[in-house]
This record gives sequence, C-alpha cells and structure tokens, in this order.
Amino acid sequence: MERQSLPNATVSLVLGIFSILTCICYGILGLPLGITALILGNKAIKLNNAHPEDYTGVGNATAGKILGIVGIVLNLTFLLFIIWIVSKIGWDNLQNPEEAQQRMQEIFGQ
Repeated sequence: MERQSLPNATVSLVLGIFSILTCICYGILGLPLGITALILGNKAIKLNNAHPEDYTGVGNATAGKILGIVGIVLNLTFLLFIIWIVSKIGWDNLQNPEEAQQRMQEIFGQ
C-alpha cells in the first residue's frame, strides 16, 4: 500500500509561518492562526502516531506545531505590549499626537 501524506500537516506548517509573519498586526490576526496551526499539527501527529506505516510528512506537522507555539507566544507578547502602552499613555492621549509623543518620552526616558 502506498503511503499518504498526513492530512493538514502542510496546512499546519503554512498557518504556523503566517502566525509569525502577522504578529505585527496587533496580535489579532496571528493569534488565531497560531492556535489553528497548533491544533492541526497536534491532530496530524496523533494520527501519525496511531498509524505510522500509513503516512508521511510528520515533519511538516511537527514544524507547524512548533511554529504555531512560537506564533502564539509572539502574538500574545505583542498584544500585551500594546495593552501596556495604551494603559500607560491613556486612550485620550493617543488621540492627540503631541501628547502621546510626550507621554512616550516620559515612559521611555528620552
């Protein structure tokens, strides 16, 4: 019997890559992509562990799972940084560019 490619292994890899690339989008785009990559990678790895002689491409699933985790961490870090900045500057000060710049200089000591 011919070995098949693991279902969703390549999709997991692609979503993991995109979750890292989109972490600069305030964590909104990359976070769901990273979570989806992690879930699909886990499913593909479990399927391969149950029937290792039937499938190929477990490397793509493993890489997708790892990239999904990295993407989740990066996106959460960036999202928390944005929330911290907004809490320090204040939402009203963000509407005024001069005031926002002054507050940023106070926070970062420049």
